[in-house]
Amino acid sequence: MEDLVKVIARSLVDNPDAVEVESRIEGDTTVVQLKVAPEDMGKVIGKQGRIAKAVRIVVKSAAAKSNQKVAVEITQ
Repeated sequence: MEDLVKVIARSLVDNPDAVEVESRIEGDTTVVQLKVAPEDMGKVIGKQGRIAKAVRIVVKSAAAKSNQKVAVEITQ
């Protein structure tokens, strides 16, 4: 899932080299943490959170194929 999040985020931002993706396990859920440059936060979140919501939906759909639970966190 990390690779999927990284590909999506790099296509959205102006500074793709600043994109970092890490994952950790919390219970039965894998949490994927996306870090971007502060000036790119608006591009990743989008108006009213629409882009962030779309990224989360794509990742959850991909994870559902392999019966996994995945959450995406977006930070600076």
